[in-house]
Amino acid sequence: MDRLPHTGVSPATSPSDLSPSRAPLTTVAVVGLGTMGTGIAETLARAGREVIGIDIDERACRRAVTALEAATARAVHRERITERERAGILGRFRVATDLRAAAGAELVIEVVPEDYDTKHEVFAGLDAVVRPSAILATGTNALSVTRLAAESAHPERVLGLHFFNPAPAMRLVEIVSSVLTAPGAVEAVTALARDLGKEPVALGDRPGFVADGLLFGYLNQAAAMYEAKYAAREDIDAAMRLGCGLPMGPLALLDLIGIDTARTVLEAMYAASGDRLHAPAPVLGQLAEAGLTGRKAGRGFYTYQAPGSGTVVPDAASAEVRHATDGARPVRAVGVAGSGTMAAGIAEVFARAGLEVVLAGRTPEKAEAAKARVAKSLARSVSKGRMTERAREEALGRVGTADSLDAFAAVDLAVEAVAEDLVVKQELFRALDKVCKPGAVLATTTSSLPVIACARATSRPQDVVGLHFFNPAPAMKLVEVVHTVLTADEVRATGHAVCAAVGKHPVDCGDRAGFIVNALLFPYLNNAVKMVQEHYATPDDIDAAMKLGGGYPMGPFELLDVVGLDVSLAIERVLHREFREPGLAPAPLLEHLVAAGCLGRKTGRGFREYAKA
Repeated sequence: MDRLPHTGVSPATSPSDLSPSRAPLTTVAVVGLGTMGTGIAETLARAGREVIGIDIDERACRRAVTALEAATARAVHRERITERERAGILGRFRVATDLRAAAGAELVIEVVPEDYDTKHEVFAGLDAVVRPSAILATGTNALSVTRLAAESAHPERVLGLHFFNPAPAMRLVEIVSSVLTAPGAVEAVTALARDLGKEPVALGDRPGFVADGLLFGYLNQAAAMYEAKYAAREDIDAAMRLGCGLPMGPLALLDLIGIDTARTVLEAMYAASGDRLHAPAPVLGQLAEAGLTGRKAGRGFYTYQAPGSGTVVPDAASAEVRHATDGARPVRAVGVAGSGTMAAGIAEVFARAGLEVVLAGRTPEKAEAAKARVAKSLARSVSKGRMTERAREEALGRVGTADSLDAFAAVDLAVEAVAEDLVVKQELFRALDKVCKPGAVLATTTSSLPVIACARATSRPQDVVGLHFFNPAPAMKLVEVVHTVLTADEVRATGHAVCAAVGKHPVDCGDRAGFIVNALLFPYLNNAVKMVQEHYATPDDIDAAMKLGGGYPMGPFELLDVVGLDVSLAIERVLHREFREPGLAPAPLLEHLVAAGCLGRKTGRGFREYAKA
């Protein structure tokens, strides 16, 4: 939207009515009819509000009307609304190209581009038009609400109202107060948000607020990871989708948001925090300056069929993700060292795929207990109709047990799944080196320790690779295939080939702390803890923001309590030690909880308390 002109119309001089008892907001103006503004207008009109859509560009006005007509027609076709209801929605929406059309609005929501001068000019124009009792809301997710308020004629009526895209579908609304905002204004828009079927979260003014404040730091690190050529773009995106259950990978999401928009948000966050993790990755600036801003331009991290299209087409970078499996060594028999949940899950994965498996525990009882876990899991699959009884019997019949690694003498692939302790793993690899036949691939499932340290414990580091399965291994599709500087090409290829053969999605990465998933996930979790530590938001509000605003399957504090605060702290320490970034230092609150023995669900208390089993 271009800048809107001042009109010179003076507002009424009656005092502002921002008391908590004010009447519900029934007439709302939306200034800026891009994708977000049009979506907000649709949401309001569907909820019975009179809506005035304002944009200086007549084409944007026409597009907004067309979009509402199309959206409501789809709703009728899907039998979500009637034709009569559709007519009512369309009748409640009108458009204009002049700010004076907002004169009668009780609430004005500004959704123009993320440029302070543009927003300031809109607010100055609105000050000259609307009544003092009208509430002015900015849709910014990066700029200072306080600054906009301070420079307005009535700062007490200015607040942030941050919807998420697509506005009709996304339930979260962040309501942002400055130190100048009247409580009555906050209460009025909170009531409106609830009436729209949204979940409002009340926050103070800082760049990114909760959802974007956590999201954009994570997106920035993904961009930096890609720029460093640590992993292919498709592998980074697949890792976060399949490993964390996210609806989109970070690079695809940056393309959807707009790389220029992301850069603006990150610049604001960095200016406020000084945290280098918020300093926009150079690749974001390079793409933005080149006009490669994502889907809207037809090209960003990916190339799209056309500007505005979501269909990705092959380009020069597409070949990076075609992992070579040429020269892969044949794998028919697998040894799994360990007797815990992960070892049993990995053994099940290989047995289901038709491979002979030996499960080795420290004692015969531990090995048999691990096999019993496999049997129980297979039985659940039968009960849920996911496999036949005959297939269960055949898979279980392929799992043998042993209490010594000597049983691995004939295996083609030996996988360790023991405790995340480097000394323990190195001792095990020294034993595998003596037992396993020449040419056998030796794999570690570590999620945070250096693979090279395991490899160097053997006389054949070229045969060692990381195969980081995710828990529960039978259900999770992702495996990070981690190569060291000494891993032979055919061993790396074997890792990819065997993962594909057992129905997993392998992603390729080098041997550095966190690999892909943990290197992106745990700084995000750490930043969430810092928000609570700084009393900016509660764990409940943050969890709600990330689930409702980001589509995350779990909020960060739910996830921390499930993973274990001690495990999370250990991974964050590893990341901080390797990358030496001050922003990666574990939050003191996390360290205090661990020191107090509050480790999450397993102890009955972490960020929340849990009923004892």
